[in-house]
Amino acid sequence: MRSNTVKYEPFEPARERGARPGLASSLTLAAMSLGYGVVQLDVTIVNTALNAMGEALGGGVAELQWVVSAYTISFAAFILTAGALGDRIGAKRVFMAGFAIFTAASLACALAPNAAALIGARLLQGLAAAILVPNSLALLNHAYPDDKRRGRAVAIWAAGASCALTAGPFLGGGLIATVGWRAIFLVNLPIGLAGLWLTWRYADETARSSAREIDLPGQCAAIGALGALAGAIIEGGELGWSHPAVIAGFAVAVVLGALFVWNERRAAQPMLPLSLFENRLFALTSSVGLLVNIAIYGLIFVLSLYFQRVNGLSAWQTGLAFVPMLAAVLPVNLAAPRVAERIGPCMTMIIGALLSALGCLGLLGVAPDTSYWAIFIQMIMMSAGLGLLVPPLTSTLLGSVEKARSGIAAGVLNATRQTGSVLGVALFGSLIAGDFMSGMHVALIIATVVLCLAAAAIWRATPARR
Repeated sequence: MRSNTVKYEPFEPARERGARPGLASSLTLAAMSLGYGVVQLDVTIVNTALNAMGEALGGGVAELQWVVSAYTISFAAFILTAGALGDRIGAKRVFMAGFAIFTAASLACALAPNAAALIGARLLQGLAAAILVPNSLALLNHAYPDDKRRGRAVAIWAAGASCALTAGPFLGGGLIATVGWRAIFLVNLPIGLAGLWLTWRYADETARSSAREIDLPGQCAAIGALGALAGAIIEGGELGWSHPAVIAGFAVAVVLGALFVWNERRAAQPMLPLSLFENRLFALTSSVGLLVNIAIYGLIFVLSLYFQRVNGLSAWQTGLAFVPMLAAVLPVNLAAPRVAERIGPCMTMIIGALLSALGCLGLLGVAPDTSYWAIFIQMIMMSAGLGLLVPPLTSTLLGSVEKARSGIAAGVLNATRQTGSVLGVALFGSLIAGDFMSGMHVALIIATVVLCLAAAAIWRATPARR
C-alpha cells in the first residue's frame, strides 16, 4: 500500500543569493503580478478583437465562443494539476515553465492562418495560464507568510491584473485599428521575457514534496467533462437544445464528471483532494469564485458583441467603452484589504457581490439605441463589486489551508473561477445566438441571480470565519 505521507526538501532563500529580503519580496511580487496580469490581459484584449477575428478568419458566434472558451477550458482543466505540480517539484520552476509556454503560444496565436489553428494555440495559452496563476499565488504565500502583509500583497497582485484588464480593451482597440488583430498577441512577448528574468533572479523556490505521481485519470476526466459541457452549451445555441449531439454532449459531461469524483475519492494522490472541501470556509469561497465568474466574464463577452454588432462601434471605440468599467477595479482592489480589516472579509465580499448584482439589474433596460452614458454607472458598479470581492476571497481561501497545500488551494480557486468563465461565455453566448437583445436580457437576469447566490454563500461562511 502506498503512503500519502510526503516529505519536503529545503529551498534556497533569495537573500542567500545576495538580494535584500524586502527587495526580493517586492520584486517577486512584481514578477507574480506580471504572470497574473498577462493571463488577464488576454481575456479583455481578445474580447475586443472578436469581431475583427471573425471577419478575418470567418465564422459566427459559435466560433468566437470557441476562441474564448478554448483558453478558459484548458485553463480550468489543467490548473489543479499545475498547482499540485508546483507543490511537488517547486512552484518557481513550474511558474517559469508556464511563462515560457505562454510566450511561445502567444506567438503561435499571432501567426495562426485560420480559426482552427487559432483555437489550438489558445488551448496552449490556457495550459500556460493554468501553470502561471496557482504557482504565482503559492510563491506569494511563501514570500509573505504574515496574514496582513499577504493580504496586501494579494491586493497588489490582483491590482496588477486589474491594470491589465483595463489596458486590454484600450490597447487591443488601438492595435487592431493601426496594425491588425494579430498584434494583440505579440504584446505578450516582452512581458513574458521580463517576468521570466525577475522570477529567476529574485523569487524563492518553495518547499518540494517528495511525491511525484500525477493523477492522469483524474486529469483526463476533468478535461473531457468540462470540454463536453462547454461544447454542449455552445452548440445548443446554434443547433438547438434538443439536437442529438447536444444531448449526447451533456450526457458525456455527466458521466465523465461522475468518473472524476469517483477517481478523486480513491486515488492515492488525487489532483483534487476532496478532503479540502470538508473545510466549510474553503468549500464556500470556492463556490463563490465559480458563481462570480459565470456572471461577470459571461457579460464581458456579451457586452463586447453588443457594442460592435448591435451599436456598430469599432474595435477602438469598444475598447474605450470598456476602459472606465475595468479601470474602476484597480482602486477598489487596493482598498479592499483595508475595508476587510475594518468590517471583516466576509462582509466585504457580500457587499462586492451585491454591488455587482445591482449593476446587472440596472442594465435590464438596455436596448439597441441605448446611450452609452445611460449604462455607464451600471457597468462601473459591476466591476467595482468584482474588485471589492476578489482580494479578500483569495486571501481568505489561502488562509484556510496549511501552507504546504497552498498551490493546490490556489489551483482549486482558480479552477472554479475559470470553470465559471467557461460556463458564462458558453451559456450567455448561446442565449444571444438567436435574438440578440432578448438573449442579453435573459443573461442579465441570470447574472443577477447568480451574484445574489454568491452573496448568500458568503453569508453562510461568516460564522465559520468568526
